[in-house]
Amino acid sequence: MTKVVTPTLAAQVRLAVIWRSGSQIGTQIVSWCSTLIVIRLLSPHDYGLFAMAQVMLVLLNTMNGYGLASALIRENEVGEERLRQTLGMLLLLNCTLGLAQFLAAPLVALWFNEPLVADMLRVQSLLYLAIPFCALPHAILSRRMDFRRPAQVRLVAAIMGAGTALIGALTGWGVWTLVWAPMVMLATEAIGMTWAARAPTRPSFRFAGAGHIAGFGGLMTLTQLFWFVQSQADIMIAGRVLDTHTLGVYTTGLFLAQLLASKFVPPINEVAYAAYARQQNVGAGPLLATIRLVMLVALPAYAGIAAVAHPLVAVLLGDKWGGVAPLLPILAIAMSMMTLQILFAPATNARGVPGVALKNAMLGSVIMPAAFLIGSLWGLDGFAWGWVGGMAVLTSATVILSGRVVGLRMSALCRAIAPPLVASLVMAALIALTLMHLPADLPPLATLAIVVTLGVVLYAGLLNLIAPSRLKEALEFARNRGAADTPPTTVIPAKTVNE
Repeated sequence: MTKVVTPTLAAQVRLAVIWRSGSQIGTQIVSWCSTLIVIRLLSPHDYGLFAMAQVMLVLLNTMNGYGLASALIRENEVGEERLRQTLGMLLLLNCTLGLAQFLAAPLVALWFNEPLVADMLRVQSLLYLAIPFCALPHAILSRRMDFRRPAQVRLVAAIMGAGTALIGALTGWGVWTLVWAPMVMLATEAIGMTWAARAPTRPSFRFAGAGHIAGFGGLMTLTQLFWFVQSQADIMIAGRVLDTHTLGVYTTGLFLAQLLASKFVPPINEVAYAAYARQQNVGAGPLLATIRLVMLVALPAYAGIAAVAHPLVAVLLGDKWGGVAPLLPILAIAMSMMTLQILFAPATNARGVPGVALKNAMLGSVIMPAAFLIGSLWGLDGFAWGWVGGMAVLTSATVILSGRVVGLRMSALCRAIAPPLVASLVMAALIALTLMHLPADLPPLATLAIVVTLGVVLYAGLLNLIAPSRLKEALEFARNRGAADTPPTTVIPAKTVNE
């Protein structure tokens, strides 16, 4: 009789992270290459218009039902009828949201005094038809800890979206390039995810016995609503006080600064949430392991962005985006705190206490708008510093409130963060000193290549000097050494926000 070998949770988590984060790198390389080309072809005015339309889209997407689908991940047993009920809820909800966006589009355009925004939002209302067929399969596959097939689907979707974006930018679609590319990408993902998960396509609109799913999903949705206020308040305010060109510069700088927090942390959080849900009473060990591994990469990345902002913008975006460079060092400070802050929600949600993340989001919906209102008095730079001040307060509050639930001690958190923080700051200082002594006529690409290479070597060397165990931990996780014998609490990596 053949013995069936069941992978340990640690091994499942490692494989899931490799597929979800590794594929995210591949997907983002495709997206970034096309995005950087498109940024060079389009104007800051186009990106300013797109940012205005995104406010409405982001608001309604907080209610798109991913919270309903996420509730399935925590269920002990999920049958076909429950899946069909969830699909029915998702379809009803998203059709309502699409109609609401279509009808409210003129009001958003009036707020920003840009009539074209209304036309963009009407077309983008079609996006909601695809969301149920992404959210439900995602939950099904997350229950199975299967992140390989979603990774493959997302890569194909990214290629389709990138192709559409390049065609649009090269053939003169202007701002409509930024509208149609995401629509093609989401439609591709919906088809591929439904096929990969073998998810039901026939909904049920009889919801008897599904009330607890709606309740859990409702709390997560409410959390996302407050997250919207927190994350979009700057655009709402900046869209009224900055001209469209300057708003485009600001949002593009924010896009670069948020790449790590918005693109790489969320997929890790997906894996962490599924893993946390399967071991809800193991203390703060898994969360601390996540923080150690994420900040090991995040802190030097942000420090590096701050140090090489000018050559980085020159190489990636071109001369017309020079206004982005002074913003990046300021925003990098804020995003390092944001990266830490968003790691806590999966741990508390997985313990069945979504109210903690809700409280944090409610605080953010007050703190961040206040910070942006104050910052708006100083124009473009003021909004960047608003991020720094607001995130400092919000991150502190999140650590205190969430730490009580998961049993996280402040001393343990400081020990987790201190080594990469010190190594990153020293590295950034040495890079800045190097830049001062490089020839002024050196091409930006050569300058960037030199300082990035130097930064990687310096950081690795400094970290190995300060805390060699951190590098060892990361390598052991990557190689999965001892996974069968090591308790999951010592090897689980990271955590999420919507992508």
